[in-house]
Amino acid sequence: MNNFSSYKRTERLKEMENTKLDLLVIGGGITGSGIALDATVRGLKTGLLEMQDFAAGTSSRSTKLVHGGLRYLKQFEVKMVAEVGKERAIVYENGPHVTTPEWMMLPFHKGGTFGPFTTNIGLRVYDFLAGVKKNERRKMFNPEEALNREPLVKRDNLKGAGYYVEYKTDDARLTIEVLKKAVQKGVQAANYMKVTDFIYNDNNKVEGVVVEDQINGEEYRIFAKKIINAGGPWVDELREKDGSKKGKALHLTKGIHLVFPKEIFPLQQAVYFDTPDGRMIFAIPRENITYVGTTDTSYKGDIANPKMTVEDRDYLINAIHYMFPSLNITADHVESSWAGLRPLIAEEGTDNPSEISRKDEIFVSDSGLISMAGGKLTGYRKMAEQAVNTVTKQLQEEEGIMYSKSDTIHLPISGGEVGGSQGFKKFMERKSAEAVAEGIDESTARNLIQKYGANFETVLELYRTKQGEAKQADIDPVVFAQLLYAIKHEAAYKPVDFFIRRTGALFFDIEWVRSHKDNVIDYMAQTLNWTDDQKEVFTKQLDDLMYDATHPVAN
Repeated sequence: MNNFSSYKRTERLKEMENTKLDLLVIGGGITGSGIALDATVRGLKTGLLEMQDFAAGTSSRSTKLVHGGLRYLKQFEVKMVAEVGKERAIVYENGPHVTTPEWMMLPFHKGGTFGPFTTNIGLRVYDFLAGVKKNERRKMFNPEEALNREPLVKRDNLKGAGYYVEYKTDDARLTIEVLKKAVQKGVQAANYMKVTDFIYNDNNKVEGVVVEDQINGEEYRIFAKKIINAGGPWVDELREKDGSKKGKALHLTKGIHLVFPKEIFPLQQAVYFDTPDGRMIFAIPRENITYVGTTDTSYKGDIANPKMTVEDRDYLINAIHYMFPSLNITADHVESSWAGLRPLIAEEGTDNPSEISRKDEIFVSDSGLISMAGGKLTGYRKMAEQAVNTVTKQLQEEEGIMYSKSDTIHLPISGGEVGGSQGFKKFMERKSAEAVAEGIDESTARNLIQKYGANFETVLELYRTKQGEAKQADIDPVVFAQLLYAIKHEAAYKPVDFFIRRTGALFFDIEWVRSHKDNVIDYMAQTLNWTDDQKEVFTKQLDDLMYDATHPVAN
């Protein structure tokens, strides 16, 4: 699948410029990637442009859960819970390597938001609405059982706990796997391409875009019958460029997450807990770390670089003290962090971020620009279906062309071609044994298979055949195989692409980044022909993000 190679980036752009597309998608997050996949499967000639790297915005900065939407029950949004819950199971079966069931404990204390009765009823309704599998339906624990599951939970006034299943994911890898499947099906996609202007025909209808290559400054003009703006937090900026930002607008809120080493925060069990101010926070164990989030505050700053503030950090640390009082965690224990933005749609008369629902909406401007706003990670496939339905309906009315209905419900994403969740278990056993026979330790092998799914075969082949090159580059052969795969098959161009979106290491294993970054940067600079200036800029970008992850800014 080398049509997604960073080595061939310019060729892809020229090809896009010389093609009259049926649909151009602006934005390479989960929404844009989902739209591109849905469209190409239906037979539309589709292109996708992303201003940064794929998944660089909200789609790599979430709580990394494919939610069942339990919190929407509190707002009585029954239809949303039903849809999101069912969709979650589809996302899991289509990509079982990037989505995993995770039992979540919901402790309740005297005077807290939840009690045994309301939690039991709520979770039972949730199971019914979300169509939860029998073996994943809620359980209820008494205080002793709750403490047995997670001894760190606050003992004072503990009345018990609910126990239900959420699905954890790697949001950036989920996005990239959806996009890779779209590329495999014929989509032309390019990262680091910023739309600077729209092109209109004589009837003031949008027919193309002017884009600037953020790597080398070159300009391209790309034409399409239909254009969808799926820019996430940037949706309104593009609507402004089109002169169509009126009525509803985005309301950006920021959420941050803190990462702690396992030895400092030895959580055994994922916990969803309420805070003294009535908000809900997740604490989730993952490999050698525990992460906690999220905050929810209105945001007005630089969209590309939201940062953790001291206030954000202290809010979460206080929440940890409240629910896990025996830990005595301090700011010095924070190993890493990330901050992301939620593009909510502002409803009139609603100022409280927690009260604004994350529903998605489609706006069609007078020029014909289609904007997809709002939405959630879990609902990406349904959002894509809705957006592409809008396009196909227009094309049918304008040109008499009939396109098929959405056909992604049973379509595995890239890496998901393992026979669903049951097939993946067998694949994991078979392939980890193969990897161990090649000299990779079992824990590393299993982590890699969880990361790449069916594509692990390609990674393993690179490991097998590129040992000499790895030695020459002075890069650990497992890391080298991942790096080559990211460059050749996942369009990784900058160090941040590799260390954040392709591996998640900057968030979850910052020491791994520190030990490999210099040699990885040298290899990328050499093989991708960066200039000396580019190498300096790209290195600084990674260093700055590593600094930001460990240092909050003043409020």
